[in-house]
Amino acid sequence: MLLTINTADSRPIYQQVADGIKELIARGKLVEGASLPPVRQLAADLGVNLNTIATAYRELQEEGLIVIKHGSGSVVASCTMTERSQDELLRPLRTALTELILAGRSPSKILSMVARELTLVGKQSK
Repeated sequence: MLLTINTADSRPIYQQVADGIKELIARGKLVEGASLPPVRQLAADLGVNLNTIATAYRELQEEGLIVIKHGSGSVVASCTMTERSQDELLRPLRTALTELILAGRSPSKILSMVARELTLVGKQSK
């Protein structure tokens, strides 16, 4: 599994791991039923504490993206996050858009950036 940790990133490491796995699922690189590496293995591969990986996996399970089967490992869930409301799903997008505006990006530049990222994610999930 291709995950990297960025020490300059302001997000906690567990969040970087969870976000990385979400991206792999969105891109179709991790499909329904795919096994995730055991917590100990991924922690060793990334050079982080195993509790960090366990926290990331728990967060993904709470969001309905993975199923943790104690003793058997974790797999990508069969259903996506359909239970979440539109407002809940849009909240991180609003935060990102606000940050881009505060960073001085124009609306047309923001639209271009969003379209490019959507193309990257959508390209590999088909």
